[in-house]
Amino acid sequence: MTLLVKNIGTLAGIDEDGLTRRQGAQMRQLNCIDQAWVLVEDGVIIDFGEEDDIILLEDDTMIVVDAEGGMVLPSWCDSHTHIVYAGSREQEFVDKINGLSYAEIARRGGGILNSADRLHAMSEDELYEQAMHRVREVIAKGTGAIEIKSGYGLNTEDELKMLRVIRRIQQNTRLRVVSTFLGAHAVGRAYAGRQADYVDMLINEMLPAVAQEHLADYVDVFCDEGFFTPEETGRILEKALDYGMRGKIHGQELADSGGVEVAVKHCALSVDHLESMTDRDIELLRGSETMPTALPGTSFFLNMPFAPARKMIEAGLGVAIASDYNPGSTPSGDMKFAVSLACIKMRLQPAEAINAATINSAYAMGISDSYGSIAKGKVANFFITEPLPSVDFIPYAYTTPIIRRTFLAGEEF
Repeated sequence: MTLLVKNIGTLAGIDEDGLTRRQGAQMRQLNCIDQAWVLVEDGVIIDFGEEDDIILLEDDTMIVVDAEGGMVLPSWCDSHTHIVYAGSREQEFVDKINGLSYAEIARRGGGILNSADRLHAMSEDELYEQAMHRVREVIAKGTGAIEIKSGYGLNTEDELKMLRVIRRIQQNTRLRVVSTFLGAHAVGRAYAGRQADYVDMLINEMLPAVAQEHLADYVDVFCDEGFFTPEETGRILEKALDYGMRGKIHGQELADSGGVEVAVKHCALSVDHLESMTDRDIELLRGSETMPTALPGTSFFLNMPFAPARKMIEAGLGVAIASDYNPGSTPSGDMKFAVSLACIKMRLQPAEAINAATINSAYAMGISDSYGSIAKGKVANFFITEPLPSVDFIPYAYTTPIIRRTFLAGEEF
């Protein structure tokens, strides 16, 4: 099937240099063509250019889409979500309003353990139907690639249940889905007071079971104060590599707890959160393959400090942005809002924030060779906006719906 999108007001997010990520000053480069077209064949972008030469392309065999002067951007790539979960946690939202901290709610049996209890009682089919509702929501908001983590099972059976649901989502949608095993999200209730035993069980029982069914692309660990230590994190990541699963880290969210150091030491693909990041962490990330990933929606919802993304970019690092969509700390998968928060609260330029939410977030999932920008040979995941005055309008109008049509692998959603 050949698809031609014409009459594009601005085609943004173009990459003709084969970059897999943008770092430092490169993040301000959002390459655009005004009055443009895009040509797609069998779900892949094969060409694009200025409107003047479109007459050489159009023929009766094509599906032709008129962008009507709207912009075309690469779909958002959301590299950190927990959208497979059982029900909402609005009571904890009220607890936060009443002054309880994230840690205090967790100590009272809420938080991650609350979600684990609910997930245990829910069937795989029910879990899948709930998750698919969220999947359709984020696609409509412009997301075309997403990482989904387990981590609300906290025992082997329930972690596998979550990962099987993620696999069903992979199989039943054109959304690009990356799966991450997060058994080290918290210590399961059955192991209360026995964290070392839980880590041993995760390494010796959970990881082999996940690997046997080929259910995860990556392995994540919550390396932070009150959760898993750098030493425990290192053990888990080393064993995961034996099964061909690279690490990703939840780190430096609640305290300066060594998350960045262990991520760099073990060549983790990304280290996410970073609300408590230090200058030393920034130096550790220089020259590494690890993508620092900010989750501004979490800081907004929990009234926490924001990750120092401006400082990271000025130090020459790349930065990714993701939603952290989950029931406790960020019940939103709206990547446009995350981009706006990155500009408003982290002082990113609009171009930097858009690159952070597209090519760099694709890098943080290991898929930026095929997603995250408008480039020949990449998968045709993009959205068409209403006519807009400029790219800067996208984060500026932080609640305005701008998307008119979305396309995944060249097919309209």
